[in-house]
Amino acid sequence: MTDPQTASPSLASHPDREQIVNELHARPFESIHSPVRATHIALHGGDPEQERNHVAALCARYGEPGPAPDDNYLSRDLGTLRLRWERHTEFSTYTVFIPGAPAAPLQPFADPALEAVPGDWLRQMPGHLVAAVHLTMERGPEARRDLQQITDIFGTDNVAGSLVADGSASLYTDFRPRSDGYSWILIEDQGLAPRRAGRLVQRLLEIETYRLMALLALPLARQATRQLSALDQQLETITERMTRSRGLDDEQRLLDRISTLSAGLERTVAANSFRLSAARAYHALVNRRIENLRESRLPELQTIGEFLERRFNPAMRTCESVGDRQEALSRRVSRAANLLRTRVDVALEAQNRDLLASMNRRTDLQLRLQQTVEGLSVVVLSYYGSGLLSYLYKGAHAAGAPINVDLAMGLSIPVVVLTVWLGIRFMRRRLFGKNHH
Repeated sequence: MTDPQTASPSLASHPDREQIVNELHARPFESIHSPVRATHIALHGGDPEQERNHVAALCARYGEPGPAPDDNYLSRDLGTLRLRWERHTEFSTYTVFIPGAPAAPLQPFADPALEAVPGDWLRQMPGHLVAAVHLTMERGPEARRDLQQITDIFGTDNVAGSLVADGSASLYTDFRPRSDGYSWILIEDQGLAPRRAGRLVQRLLEIETYRLMALLALPLARQATRQLSALDQQLETITERMTRSRGLDDEQRLLDRISTLSAGLERTVAANSFRLSAARAYHALVNRRIENLRESRLPELQTIGEFLERRFNPAMRTCESVGDRQEALSRRVSRAANLLRTRVDVALEAQNRDLLASMNRRTDLQLRLQQTVEGLSVVVLSYYGSGLLSYLYKGAHAAGAPINVDLAMGLSIPVVVLTVWLGIRFMRRRLFGKNHH
């Protein structure tokens, strides 16, 4: 029987085929056996190449290879710990796993996984800290705690918790960072398979990371709210003055002001648009991860989704409202600018119309003056022409020619006037064309 692989013809692959085929398998879930402790760190703003070198330096300490030059993901066993590194669009995550239960069962976060990582390597991590989580997954008798024990561990009764994975695990967190800056997540494993445990841990860590990445837009949104309020007030002032403008000069000054206002608004939008758009995307990811948990309620506790609904979602709606307000203000500024430009254009057209009418009047006056001057020119030239003929007739009469000077002069005057008029008319047509009157 022929092997299908050898029988298949050789086809030219798309240059990006390997990349898009492997995308679904680029960041696989970990296979986790409880009990286990994990520390998750998300850093924003680091240089990708510097991060790869940093991860490679830690792997080299344990005699393991680091990531390849173009890799954005690495999961490596380093002796007593396992390191998972992921490079995302604008941040990177580092997760350290340590097998085994904590030394003190009543204090599940007393000896976190982070303690297994060299301190000098931690201090040199590139980027700025955004998310930091200590996670403990317990299994066995100590993994079944009552509500009082849970509140004693977290030090507060404001704890969110739920049953997940079809009742195979319960989880608890309060999303509150401790004095070291790390928040806590406690998972009670009641029969999770290793791959399912890995998916659950990954989703919880992603919820915390994406939640904080989304909230990076909140301070910017609050600052933008003040800027947009000031710009909105300026636009109202300009719009109100538009109704009281008294001429083209006023409207041109208003147009200059609204152009300045539009430039300021565009600067604000440019400074905020990426962060606000990213917040929308991260918010959607958080909601999707919460849906994937498929939570069931625990007695007397709010679920993770309900906990985030109270504060996280309103913050995201604030960010979304700023984005919507920017778009609405941009449209209003554009309409006001278009209205002012229309009014300025109409005023300029009225000025041009008046200018053309004035030019027409001046042209008519010049034409009439020209006609008057032409008439006077005919009279003057005829007068001088008649004078020349008079001298001619007198000279001929003195020479003995039988000429009646007065009669000849009387008869010559109409001929001279007509000749002068025709001559001026001919010259004007030669200079200005036949259509000039």
